[in-house]
Amino acid sequence: MRDTRYMERDTLIGALKALSDLTRLSIFEALMDGVHCNCEIAERLGLSLSLISHHLHVLQQVDLISGQRADEDARWIYYSVNEERLTQLNNELCRLLDAGRIQSRTPSCGPTSNVGE
Repeated sequence: MRDTRYMERDTLIGALKALSDLTRLSIFEALMDGVHCNCEIAERLGLSLSLISHHLHVLQQVDLISGQRADEDARWIYYSVNEERLTQLNNELCRLLDAGRIQSRTPSCGPTSNVGE
């Protein structure tokens, strides 16, 4: 069984892969401005509804966003950023990129291992 550190890395990798696509990154940035339906996103980015729907699905698969159907008409779905997942990913990314974690060490093999002898 894998420990939680690997599961957190898998989650981070999935999110980073999803956001590495320019269209998905643009959709995510739009959703950081607030809730949108796919037609608003399509208009904002100048892309087709089917393409936007595909990218929204990818972002939902990695749990970066969620969709909520309108009570009055279930054909309408409003998308928003999953704030809990965003906080988790932000914490993991900050931990990964924390320069304070860098340790000073001398390699124990190769030509530099004999330095100072």
